[in-house]
Amino acid sequence: MPKLSNRKRASLPNSAFAYVDSRGQRRLPINDEAHVRNALARFNQVAFEDDTARERARKRLLNAAKKHGILPIGFITGQLQSERKQATSAPLPKGFVTLLMTDIENSTALLHRLANRYRGLLKSVRAAVRAAVLRAGGREVDVRADEFFAVFQGAAEAIEAAVALQRTLGKRAWPDDLAVRVRVGIHSGRPTLTEFGYIGLTVHTVARVCSAAHGGQTVISAETKRAVGGSLPTGIRLRRLGRRRLPGLAEAVELYQVEPTD
Repeated sequence: MPKLSNRKRASLPNSAFAYVDSRGQRRLPINDEAHVRNALARFNQVAFEDDTARERARKRLLNAAKKHGILPIGFITGQLQSERKQATSAPLPKGFVTLLMTDIENSTALLHRLANRYRGLLKSVRAAVRAAVLRAGGREVDVRADEFFAVFQGAAEAIEAAVALQRTLGKRAWPDDLAVRVRVGIHSGRPTLTEFGYIGLTVHTVARVCSAAHGGQTVISAETKRAVGGSLPTGIRLRRLGRRRLPGLAEAVELYQVEPTD
């Protein structure tokens, strides 16, 4: 990558840098693809003034990566590790919450097809789920095999995370041109929080709602629809699927499909 000359650097606008501190010092140039890749590699070496400045620079850098068609999986994973440590240090929320569960469709068939390479695919999917959950303000609760369990204080945030996840995975290229799709289930209620995590009918229900979806589909319960009320994220609508009898549940559950209007 050619180094920016002082003259070239001075001619660039502030928007060509991921980080501009309070004194006007500009760092992490993102004026072209090569410099974006360099900024991704050097991001953790920068001493930011505060967390707000760091987050602002991170968003600028990710937007620049998207503009140049760069998929910064390693960068996102590295950032999530520190965020997860901070997030897991605080107790999980109690009371009325919204639970989100994901599952990879046809995971057994994918495992047979990819063999040892399935590990990399699973790692990539988990990173995408974690990124979507954390960006929407959610918390990771548990991960088992190809399942991912998260909690949100608000229903709208859970739906926002699911839509972002499906968009991300829908654009990704997978090994051997395989179709890798994730089903998402969302349900709201009052689970019991114990030293082992959440337990109760709310947890069982979100698992059943997730299993009712197909790959690439996000399904929510009527409880989540009521919880979101008029706060449904912009550009998203709900389509009623009707009442379904789900395994292990005494009563039928009314389900809705989340559909981005674009």
